[in-house]
Amino acid sequence: MEIKVPTADFITTATGPEGWPKTLLPEFAFVGRSNVGKSSLINALTRRRKLVRVSNTPGRTRALNFFEVHVLDRKHEHKSMLCDLPGYGFAKVSKAEKAQWQGIIEGYLTGRDGLRAVVQLIDAEVGPSEQDTQMMEFLRASNRPVIIAATKLDRLNKSKRIPALRSHAVALRLPETDVLGVSSTEELGMDELWRKLFALERG
Repeated sequence: MEIKVPTADFITTATGPEGWPKTLLPEFAFVGRSNVGKSSLINALTRRRKLVRVSNTPGRTRALNFFEVHVLDRKHEHKSMLCDLPGYGFAKVSKAEKAQWQGIIEGYLTGRDGLRAVVQLIDAEVGPSEQDTQMMEFLRASNRPVIIAATKLDRLNKSKRIPALRSHAVALRLPETDVLGVSSTEELGMDELWRKLFALERG
């Protein structure tokens, strides 16, 4: 990989605006279903094994987790914040708790000034679920730039990868270039994802 990540640090956990870190850094949020591999993706993206805890119990993340990352791309230096949002659509919790999580996610996505883009994760093998489509529509209505990261690409035969990504783009009504296939296991697509984020740093 050409891109290096000298430092990646956990900053804070928050459930509301009062806990969001005060920063002028560009911020990128990661959202997706509880079992889609969000924690693994952030770890692979930051070249860390344990920056984000990977739980065997989907839906364990119940707050916003913020990380400050320093990235080097050849001669260019980037500093940004990453926000790991609670997963949706799978966790076995009460309706009241799900409503609370939804409020946390939507409040952040509509109210965070420094948020430059949202990386929405879908399962490359399964495709977008009903909850994924609903989230995409919410993000579209919120006028937030969205990058779709289709995770677990390694589970697909290589000949099926491009057709699958094209199909997912059609399902979500997006250009093909907005759907990026990634694999945390094989570290596929990490540099490409960083460069898509770099292009959106200035908002």
